[in-house]
Amino acid sequence: MLVIICGLPATGKTTLARALARRIDAVHLRVDTIEQAIVRSGLAAQPLGPVGYVVAYALAEEHLRQGLTVIAESVSPIAVTRDAWRDVAGRAGVPVVEAEIVCSDAIEHRRRAEHRIVDIPDLALPSWDAIVNREYEPWHRERLVVDTAGRDVAVCVADLWRAFNRAVRQEAPSPTP
Repeated sequence: MLVIICGLPATGKTTLARALARRIDAVHLRVDTIEQAIVRSGLAAQPLGPVGYVVAYALAEEHLRQGLTVIAESVSPIAVTRDAWRDVAGRAGVPVVEAEIVCSDAIEHRRRAEHRIVDIPDLALPSWDAIVNREYEPWHRERLVVDTAGRDVAVCVADLWRAFNRAVRQEAPSPTP
């Protein structure tokens, strides 16, 4: 299965993706990690454009074809990036869960953005102004929305876990009499 976790920076995507990956024993692919590795290689500089996403799509599909569950984490700010994740699941023949992570409390979101700790060497985190002014297209299809404002990580992961289990049950073959 492919679990797609998207949303603006500093909403809690990485925290939730890591926790869910541990819970369901999944591969966690983070576009930020891929992009920063490309930058460290010396072959490119930020902004990279689609290259990090293209690499992530290829890795996700490879892992899915091996029978692994993948949690793909990225901002995916535009519909074409979200559609591309769904296309990966389709090509691999696996079910997909889409989740948008939000922080509805602007004060809390800003605090998170301004006090995050960089966990990827040399990654420049976006400022609060860059976060609120970045292009982020509204969603035009159903997805799970997880609001992390004032909510414990375990509660938010439980929301994701329930969606994961619903998708697994829908894909399970029905028992034969």
